[in-house]
Amino acid sequence: MEQKDFEVSSPPTDGISGLEFSPQADFLSVSSWDNQVRIYEVQPTGMTVPKAAYSHEGPVLCTTWSKDGTKVLSGGADKAGRMYDLATGQTTQIAEHADTIRCIKFLDQSQQIVATGSWDKTVKYWDMRQPQPISTVQLPERCYSMDVTFPLMVVATADRHIQVYDLNNPTVPFKTTQSPLKWQTRCVTCFPNAKGYAIGSIEGRVGMQYVEDKEQGKNFSFKCHRDNSNNVFAVNAISFHPIHGTFSTAGSDGTFSFWDKDSKQRLKPFPSVNGQIPCTAFNRNGTIFAYGVSYDWSKGYKFALPNNPNKIFLHAVKEEDVKPRAAKKR
Repeated sequence: MEQKDFEVSSPPTDGISGLEFSPQADFLSVSSWDNQVRIYEVQPTGMTVPKAAYSHEGPVLCTTWSKDGTKVLSGGADKAGRMYDLATGQTTQIAEHADTIRCIKFLDQSQQIVATGSWDKTVKYWDMRQPQPISTVQLPERCYSMDVTFPLMVVATADRHIQVYDLNNPTVPFKTTQSPLKWQTRCVTCFPNAKGYAIGSIEGRVGMQYVEDKEQGKNFSFKCHRDNSNNVFAVNAISFHPIHGTFSTAGSDGTFSFWDKDSKQRLKPFPSVNGQIPCTAFNRNGTIFAYGVSYDWSKGYKFALPNNPNKIFLHAVKEEDVKPRAAKKR
């Protein structure tokens, strides 16, 4: 019998938009459409304790941690980026845009510089000690997804545009390209070694893209999150394992799988949950895989029903499910 995944206690009351573990301890930050960011402590038993919560003035769409695990950042439909200090319990506004903030990330190791990506078609860089942005970068379209593994930052926008930045020169795109996938982008995640990124789209496809021209021959795309009746589901989340560099995909079909990009094979599929999976995260050592179960808006507002589940589950990761495998002989 597979061990059942642990359900997080006192989950958000509306859709779950983002999950991230602290880089220092088993604390999980969760952003939600109920205007709240919640922080949970995950105990060694798998039980969770709600530790803290703070509010935005609209749905919160993203959350991230500082490298030292003392601060949580979030951005949302109130056009504000906010920082919560775990030591003091204080929240401060550290960023603002002309429209919804979709993505927020720390850029530097000193944990003072933050990037925010917005539906106002800009990325802004903020020094948290100053009220004004230190720089604003225009995007070709609204920011849908953004990820950072220093020195790589990748921004995916509407109309399948992708901007790749070298954070040693953050105001000019290193590369401007289009998604290798034919349909709308749902998520983009940097490789742990910063040599490329994975991109997922609404039509059940994932693309692996390398940044350097000399590595373009390694690029490939594959189908996933489809059922036997040829129904196609959005790939909502891609998370890389912090130790092994393998990765997960999760989608609108309510399933997640672990994959190995280097041997191009699926390591382990998991059965569908009752609902859709909008977001996922591994903890710092890759022993816990968290996934949200709630409506992901893939079918429009008519399906945003009051009885949709809003749950978070913690899956105890088995080493054999995430370890890379030798490539299959052809």
